[in-house]
Amino acid sequence: MYLRLKNITLDFDPLGKQQPILASINIEVPQGGFVSIVGSSGSGKSSILNLVAGLLEPTGGEIVINGKPNWKARENRKIGFIFQQPVLFGWRNVLENIQLPGEILRKQEIQDKAHEFIRLVGLEGYEKFYPHELSGGMQSRVSIARALSHHPDLLLMDEPFADLDELTRERMNIELLRIWKKTGTTIVFVTHSINEAAFLSDTVHVLGDKPAKVVESIKIPLSRPRSISMLDDLNYTSLVNHIRRTLRAHTVSSFNGN
Repeated sequence: MYLRLKNITLDFDPLGKQQPILASINIEVPQGGFVSIVGSSGSGKSSILNLVAGLLEPTGGEIVINGKPNWKARENRKIGFIFQQPVLFGWRNVLENIQLPGEILRKQEIQDKAHEFIRLVGLEGYEKFYPHELSGGMQSRVSIARALSHHPDLLLMDEPFADLDELTRERMNIELLRIWKKTGTTIVFVTHSINEAAFLSDTVHVLGDKPAKVVESIKIPLSRPRSISMLDDLNYTSLVNHIRRTLRAHTVSSFNGN
């Protein structure tokens, strides 16, 4: 197993009063796999990504990446992270934003790599554009290209398409699957969208209320490659409904018992 979270717990102690956030999280992701995590707002989805990336320390448990502690992968630049808001530098154009992670390399090598990933995400012709000149979908493509430009083995994605309209989001889902297939990167994807999780993933991990734990890991046995036409497939809609029922059953407090 490439990524393994074993009995992960996380407590916050903001005012001297310990608050449990995560309770015994167990998630496994195979090499080259694509898994999603869904849960209600504030359930701890993003905290799981921050723990894997080494931005937070767990209160208990162990995170192993390719047989080694997760901080080793972070030190070796094997983890890429994409946030909900594209973190792009406004004074840098598309090419310069994508070049950023590799600026310790020779200039020509940096440019060659940046152009490689510009082609990968379909942004040829936009190299000299600045972030404010790009649509939301294009900004997301730049974020993906930059995160992949140092060839991470593991890509963490925290609701990267949440601010896009539905049709653009569908197109970006297709693009992401194409890029994933091309690169073979292992992906852990956090989303509020049940439809998106079912469409993209091999497995969807459903979090319950805080302190959150994985209440069910739902396999998505749909064939690949996946296409927009699959959204009308009865097997797909059945899986979406199953995920929704599971989430609703374990987030009762979020809906005041309704």
